[in-house]
Amino acid sequence: MQQEASEQQSYSTFKTVIVLSLAVWLVVMNTTMFNVALPNVLKDFSLSPSEGAWIVSGYSIVLAIFTIGYTRLSDYIPLRRLLLMGMFLFGSASLFGYFTSNFVWLIIARLCQAAGAAAIPGLSFVFAGRYVPLSIRGRAMAFIASASSLGFGLGPVAGGAITDWLDWNYLFLFTMIVIVLIPVLYRMLPNEEVKKGTFDWIGAILTGLSVTSFLLFISTLQWYYLVIGVVVLYVLWRRITLHSVPFIQPDLIKHKSYRMIIYMSYLGFSTHFAILVIMPLMLQNVYDKNPTTVGLIIFPGALLSAVAAIFVGRLIDRYGNSKIMLLAHVLLTISTLVFYFLSPVNEYMIMLGYMFTSFGFSSLSSSSTNEVSRFLPDELIGSGIGLKQLIQFVGAASGPVFASLFLEMGGTSYSVPSFQYTFLFIFGMMLISTVLYWLYSKK
Repeated sequence: MQQEASEQQSYSTFKTVIVLSLAVWLVVMNTTMFNVALPNVLKDFSLSPSEGAWIVSGYSIVLAIFTIGYTRLSDYIPLRRLLLMGMFLFGSASLFGYFTSNFVWLIIARLCQAAGAAAIPGLSFVFAGRYVPLSIRGRAMAFIASASSLGFGLGPVAGGAITDWLDWNYLFLFTMIVIVLIPVLYRMLPNEEVKKGTFDWIGAILTGLSVTSFLLFISTLQWYYLVIGVVVLYVLWRRITLHSVPFIQPDLIKHKSYRMIIYMSYLGFSTHFAILVIMPLMLQNVYDKNPTTVGLIIFPGALLSAVAAIFVGRLIDRYGNSKIMLLAHVLLTISTLVFYFLSPVNEYMIMLGYMFTSFGFSSLSSSSTNEVSRFLPDELIGSGIGLKQLIQFVGAASGPVFASLFLEMGGTSYSVPSFQYTFLFIFGMMLISTVLYWLYSKK
């Protein structure tokens, strides 16, 4: 009888994971739809690639900061309340974004979207880490990660079609579908109690300022942003060490294995998002492909990753996270080499390269998050996953900026060699991550 009740509970929690994965899929699509529409936005507002990259990077910054905020709040406030609040904010910002008519309002709409969207991926992983039994947790983590991969792939297809047939403003209307899931999740999510606790708002603000200063420095190369970032980071570190309940818990920073995981996660996300920004620019400027065709070229890789993630989850539960993390590094490294050597051949080599990228990224995301949920104590899982999400989204924001700046070094003609040098730079990031994995596996 006890075993039957346990199986019923596992089935119920996994159904919730499926619905949460659908929400994650819609949110991630919102990110990548604008990647394909980016050249059209650059043209409409007469922007350079590094300026336009902030449509993606600014979204990722707010997503990063609010993600760890939501996960820290989940220690005190019920998951259901936080998730539904974020989904409502995301849907409202999408409606506002549809009516934008200039670049400033577009950025504001995207940032408000990100503030709501941040609740969904991070809290979905927290739900899996908190409620899904350990025996099937790898599958649950992989399912959520596969939803992200499918969103990354379908986003360019949907974004390209909508941009070609209508206009990029209509991308906002599509993402409003997430509101439909609010009543469904209201019934499915557990009814937790509000717990007493304090939230370090000053620490949250300092975290946001340090991340923003860092990204402003790498995108503008203005020294005063670096100075501001270093000063704010120092103040943040003092607060972490002296405050009784800091925004970022010091036990996480002191945990060597955890630090190695987030370093690899940062480099993996930087690699994936840099490729997602550079690919459409190469396809449109070198191969003269329209947004719809760009989306169709990207789609097979994401579809492969989403389907394979089902088996990746089972492999994680059977063989452990470390072997899947190794597989992810092999796939991501191969993808950067394919882009460097074969992308000048034809557009189908770009399609092949992204198949390796998407599969490797999904494997790294699910295995590394599951690894964190296994070795951290229960009281640190929420904040640990939240900080990991923060670092990942910082990578998602900085990767495109680094790659765009590297691409602009070759001038505004967007020659094939300039794209190749950019892919070589991305390969260097994965090489560093592979060394980190080797050190982690030895430990």
